[in-house]
Amino acid sequence: MRIHPIFLLAAAVPASAQDFLSPLFVTASRFGQEEESVAYSTTSLDMDYLLENQRRTLPEALQFTPGVLVQKTANGHGSPFIRGFTGRQNLLMVDGVRLNNSTWRSGPVQYWNTVDPFSIDHIELVRSQGSVLYGSDAVGGTLNAFTKSSGFMDQPDGADFHHGSAYYEHRTNGEGSHIGRIESTFGQGGKWGVHLGFSAKDHGDIEDDAVGRMKNTGYPEQNLDFRFDMALSEGVNLTLAHQYVDQDDIWRWHRTRFNPGWVHDGHVATGGNFLRETYDQERSLTYLKLTGENPGQDAFIRRWHTTLSWQKTQDSSDELRTPTDRRQGSIDLDTYGLDVGFESEIGPGTLVYGVDYYHDEADSSAYRNGAPRPDARPVADGSTYDLLGAYTQYEWRPVEPLKITGGVRGTYAEAQWDAYRAPGTAADVSGEGDWNDLSASLRALWNANDRWSFFAGLSQAFRAPNLNDLTGNTVSRGGEQGLGSPDVEPEKYLTAELGTRFGNETFGISFAAFHTWSEDAIIGEPGPLPNTTVATNGGSGYVYGFEAEGYWNINPYWTLTAMAGWNEGKSDSPTSGERWLSRQLPFTGSLALRWTHPNERIWVEGRVLGAATENRVDPADQASDPQRIPTHGTPGYLVCSLRAGWQVNDHLELSCGLENIADDDYRNHGSGQNEPGFGAVLGAKVRW
Repeated sequence: MRIHPIFLLAAAVPASAQDFLSPLFVTASRFGQEEESVAYSTTSLDMDYLLENQRRTLPEALQFTPGVLVQKTANGHGSPFIRGFTGRQNLLMVDGVRLNNSTWRSGPVQYWNTVDPFSIDHIELVRSQGSVLYGSDAVGGTLNAFTKSSGFMDQPDGADFHHGSAYYEHRTNGEGSHIGRIESTFGQGGKWGVHLGFSAKDHGDIEDDAVGRMKNTGYPEQNLDFRFDMALSEGVNLTLAHQYVDQDDIWRWHRTRFNPGWVHDGHVATGGNFLRETYDQERSLTYLKLTGENPGQDAFIRRWHTTLSWQKTQDSSDELRTPTDRRQGSIDLDTYGLDVGFESEIGPGTLVYGVDYYHDEADSSAYRNGAPRPDARPVADGSTYDLLGAYTQYEWRPVEPLKITGGVRGTYAEAQWDAYRAPGTAADVSGEGDWNDLSASLRALWNANDRWSFFAGLSQAFRAPNLNDLTGNTVSRGGEQGLGSPDVEPEKYLTAELGTRFGNETFGISFAAFHTWSEDAIIGEPGPLPNTTVATNGGSGYVYGFEAEGYWNINPYWTLTAMAGWNEGKSDSPTSGERWLSRQLPFTGSLALRWTHPNERIWVEGRVLGAATENRVDPADQASDPQRIPTHGTPGYLVCSLRAGWQVNDHLELSCGLENIADDDYRNHGSGQNEPGFGAVLGAKVRW
């Protein structure tokens, strides 16, 4: 399928932000900067964008973001590929706290879908940030999801306040789905505030014109988020937050008999044969944060923060492969974190520095037909994992138009396990490993004028082997067993990037090109047992590509936005030599035209989203994963949608959307099921 050249224009610019002002951006420096002064390729999406575009999950919120392939193994799982990397090679944070942990496996993971988009105030994505500021895993991208707060500092000082909202959304496609959200915010202006939210979701089965109803793609979900903020003194604030998500019976539909297969223009994806494969997920995050700012010009520490966090993850799987073969596995994980950071004015520039530490404790079990199977545990039982880092980054302006940023991080990682049993062995063994790294970054930003800038940089990234790399046993692809190896060594990456951005009240465009080199990437190689792969350090590899985005405010009522992206990469395998990277981003683009009524209470937006056929697939990958990757690759697509919103009054807001208007059958490359066919999305929000 050919994509029209108009998609060479670009953008994931939020269509709801008609003034296109540069937001305050935290993730690129740990302390706030205007986005236009950041020497990275970035994307910022706020709650209005998420609500108006009716994004069902956090991964789907990135669907119109250049350089991102939103892969969904299941309708309840999503793992964005950012600049060719996914899962544990991208870093996911909530309010600056790492969600990545030592049990995340290779390839697409389901954990990004455990962040409730209705709890988010805004998200920030930094591509190819490297390891300096946030440590291991920040290879393709770093995404920071900032949750909603009471906003007590924006209320009249000393005045009591209370307000809330309720939201309902119905999706008509397939069995239909029902989503409800209620929020309450109260407190005293300038003193303290509380935000409390609860979401309940009943996602129904989806359907399309080719496959029909994809039975068991629906699932239930409940979310709770609480946040308390208090001003302890001038410039010093305390935050106590808790978030919880519970998802039940999420089917890996593509491997089950309910998947009949898919045929589209000569591309054939096979059906599944498992009788059942489901995942249950519970995750909670609790953190206590102190932030401070010293207004005095002579203060050595200008800004600081410290965070204590505790996360609990319970992840369990249930496979019924045949009537006499049932396999179950579970991981219970506790993660404790400490993050301390400072910002100081030193000499002619600004220094950011700090330390962070995360400690994992994992219990793991596996059963086959009700009997314990120690050699099939998802990770070794009784495992611990420690990740310690110290970083410093200096920002300097040698001349007014030029800003240079350089930084280094030292990392120490250590894994220990009490009970690891490799397949085919008869006894548990203990083990340990530790690794050190020093990563660096150097970037420059040149402001040609107050509207136009150029940026360039080199960023190193480092990923230490985690518990899954070392001791894992997980089902992958079409049913292979992916096994860890205690002998693997760290992965190392280097990314070079060039970019430019221009923007004014009428027109804006940004463009970035990158090239990432990898060494010792951990890949799965054929194992000694049938239908198994073993974690192995590969040779060198690379991925390169581009992203572009833009907007045009045609007049006060009409706005055109667009985006495009593409990447290509290969890696060296010890057994098969050079091969294509898995799930590369085909040439993908989107074009949206938005009209806003003069009173700004009514808006209508039409969007076209397209992707070229993705046939850069290693034959061995296609043969081992035929349910997700059709023969000859994944077909291209071009789909249209229409959305509208009406602010009826200060208390009622209505929205509607028509998705996949032509009812085309299509799937994102590497996904486990097709995207929904035609359907309507109806929403209503009440505020008080």
